[in-house]
Amino acid sequence: MYLEHFRLTEMPYSLTPNTTLYCSLPPHEEALETLLMALQSGEGVLKVVGEVGTGKTLLCRKLLNELPEHIQPAYIPNPYLQPDELRWALAHELGLQLDRDTNQLQLTQAIQQRLVELHDQGKQVVLLLDEAQAIPAEGLEALRLFTNLETERRKLLQLVLFGQPELDQRLADKGLRQLRQRISFSCQLRPLHRHETGPYIHHRMLAAGYRGAPVFGRLAARMIYRASRGIPRLVNLICHKTLLLCYGKGSHQASVGMVWQAIKDTEDASLLLPRYGGQS
Repeated sequence: MYLEHFRLTEMPYSLTPNTTLYCSLPPHEEALETLLMALQSGEGVLKVVGEVGTGKTLLCRKLLNELPEHIQPAYIPNPYLQPDELRWALAHELGLQLDRDTNQLQLTQAIQQRLVELHDQGKQVVLLLDEAQAIPAEGLEALRLFTNLETERRKLLQLVLFGQPELDQRLADKGLRQLRQRISFSCQLRPLHRHETGPYIHHRMLAAGYRGAPVFGRLAARMIYRASRGIPRLVNLICHKTLLLCYGKGSHQASVGMVWQAIKDTEDASLLLPRYGGQS
């Protein structure tokens, strides 16, 4: 692969949410700061919505790494679960070890007791759910009921929902208005702007250990921005394929022709780049 060719320590454009490659550009920094500030209040439900590929999971992992010590996180990456399955997942995240024949009433009581114990220990419990648009309505209602648990001063469980725009459509349902009214802060992740794409590309190379002249020049970065529409996942795919082409040709510079080939080989990338197509 091209790691040795570019003297990299890891894949710079991996699609896995690697927080060591996190780039502190405005879309994610604004959301991260808002979430950390809102969690300090201990009130309400927090929501982060973004289109596919805009970095919601990476932001979620980054938030987990940035949480203060007094916050006890519970993380459910795949919440496409029925209410009873959600309760079991939450119980597991809270460190509860219960017999599988425990009924739902006992399970709920055990979770409530654990939340009280953690509160008495000075812990603030935050449940983060990725892909929240996939949670069945019954599961959302079950989560809302847990947010009802509170002391005189704060909630025993705070929710952070990360989801695609379909999450907003789900929450607009009349049957979920009680949960919707509990949302105290909402963040919208946007794609990168044109002037942010080049620094993002270069930052990922540096974070992966690259030292040298920028592999992607200004024109290459502009092509990638236009083809990806600023969606980080597509930027990563195009850059990864371009580095493969560089390696294959023994080059340390991404030519316009290489970038164009990578764009043509990437699903969902825009091919409307007539000024660049066919150039080398």
